[in-house]
Amino acid sequence: MNNEIKNNYDETQIQILEGLEAVRKRPGMYIGSTSIRGLHHLVYEIVDNAVDEALAGFCRNIDIILNKDFTVTVSDDGRGIPVGIHPQKGIPAVEVVFTILHAGGKFGGGGYKVSGGLHGVGASVVNALSSWLNVKICHEGKIYSQDYKIGKPVNKLTVIGECEADRTGTEITFLPDDTIFEEKYFDYDILREHFQETAFLTKGIRINFTDNRGEKPRSDSFCYDGGIKEFVKLINKNKTPAYEDIFYCEGSRDDILVEVAFQHNDGFLENNYSYVNNINTADGGTHVAGFRSGLTKTINDYARRFGLLKESEKNLSGDDIREGLVSVISVKISDPQFEGQTKGKLGTSEAKTAVDSVLSEKLSYFLEENPVVAKAIFEKAVLASRARDAAKKARELVRRKSVLETTRLPGKLSDCSEKDPSKCEIYIVEGNSAGGSAVDARTSETQAVLPLRGKILNVEKARLDRVLGNEEIRSMITAFGTGIHEDFDISKLRYHKIILMTDADVDGAHITTLLLTFIFRFMHQLIEGGYVYLAKPPLYKIEKGSKKQYAYSEEEKDEILKNMDTRGMKPLQRYKGLGEMDPEQLWETTMDPKNRTLIRVNMEDARRADDIFSKLMGDNVEPRKEFIRENAKFVTNLDI
Repeated sequence: MNNEIKNNYDETQIQILEGLEAVRKRPGMYIGSTSIRGLHHLVYEIVDNAVDEALAGFCRNIDIILNKDFTVTVSDDGRGIPVGIHPQKGIPAVEVVFTILHAGGKFGGGGYKVSGGLHGVGASVVNALSSWLNVKICHEGKIYSQDYKIGKPVNKLTVIGECEADRTGTEITFLPDDTIFEEKYFDYDILREHFQETAFLTKGIRINFTDNRGEKPRSDSFCYDGGIKEFVKLINKNKTPAYEDIFYCEGSRDDILVEVAFQHNDGFLENNYSYVNNINTADGGTHVAGFRSGLTKTINDYARRFGLLKESEKNLSGDDIREGLVSVISVKISDPQFEGQTKGKLGTSEAKTAVDSVLSEKLSYFLEENPVVAKAIFEKAVLASRARDAAKKARELVRRKSVLETTRLPGKLSDCSEKDPSKCEIYIVEGNSAGGSAVDARTSETQAVLPLRGKILNVEKARLDRVLGNEEIRSMITAFGTGIHEDFDISKLRYHKIILMTDADVDGAHITTLLLTFIFRFMHQLIEGGYVYLAKPPLYKIEKGSKKQYAYSEEEKDEILKNMDTRGMKPLQRYKGLGEMDPEQLWETTMDPKNRTLIRVNMEDARRADDIFSKLMGDNVEPRKEFIRENAKFVTNLDI
């Protein structure tokens, strides 16, 4: 330990951050990051406050506008933030909301029965992380306004005009602080997806989204009277439904409001989307457990009562019944208990009973009234059950305790000697030629290489038993060490960098897409955790005399050639395959941590990612054709 640091640690080193200083000092604690995800989170927090008004029954319309000057305006026709003097603080309530953490109407004071957002820190956090913010409120025939700068009020709440006596609402405009955020641009498509999802979850609300930054305004408007039933329809649009009717139910148990919608498709993967007070619970929780138990029990009970299952036959498993299932579960709870700070998993025990009870009752009636749907669900589950034994045997081959711990490493893996996963990385390469170059080029202490033979199976079109029967996929699962699905354990990950290194051509791009499809469908936690990377090998070698340079793009090649005397230059070498490089070249361009370029694979929106993989890799051809028609005009240098 550094003695100087240790000896200087006394009472003077203890800092007290006043007001919103803590937010500006550690923004990641409040909005997750200062990347584009955190930037978008500012918008979500303000919109969520308007949505809470809708959930309380006081708001029907929300307008979001991206302005040319990097500001965002969010307005609603809710009750309007209170403007009266707060009894404890002696300042207007709206100023309390925007300047004091953990202040708001969401702490049991009767303002809201259910709410999402950051529970009383959303507005103040957005204010703290903005260069400036303005709030306008319509209340009792008057328009109030107040301005803030870096979280602090610069004037008093004042009346700036009049409005209709019965008009209420709030309008907030803010400019994100560009000294805080790494990104300076809002992604319209990502925001659009989020607002559409919000509209699905808040039946009847209208969300208008406008982008005024371009030459021509771009806008979308979302309003769904069918709520999450229409959400399921959208998710399944690139798939072939196993039956026409989408199941939907709603009900209440123990003051917990429950909504469930689902429909099977002809695929093999389950896609579940769960929400608590409109908050996406990506890791599930008790409400998802209640859905699964209720679904499994009700389908088996129906099959028994109507003779689809004989007495001698075992019940269908939950996995069988949920194969190819798209489901949306939304619950509203007055005081939800989450596991972890990210609210990714619901822990409220009563939610399991509530969802199970509501679903079981409503689904029983639905199946009796729709025997064709019931039969389709049952027959699909039976087919899944027949493949279950084969999948179970294949799964045993890739469990962490098998090959790695008892005999030898999988396939042709050249492992590294370091045992600390945080210092280890594995290169997934295609073909023995590239694999041989990578093995010779690597640093054997920390870099492992796993060569694959050709293109792996497209898992989007295969049932689990086929996936786990694929030797290349088994080798990857075993090498990574985490297992898949319910066996997945991130603590067993053997390499904290999984690097996909393929040729810089169309075939290489296809192999990368197949690998990403597999990881997304079976180990999405690796992407969410930031463990998956794409290597970026050079496209060209430019050599003159003893000097050589590498270009990683067409633009970089043109720039190099423009700035050099090309007389006496050796013929330009275009790399199409990694195997064309000798180990020294591969090391210095693509594998040397000091010089290489790695692209981290991230997942901003799981539903959007699911839609893209289904569209490009699934069985349904028409959505793929439509995607190609829409995007063909943007393609350049497809395969030089």
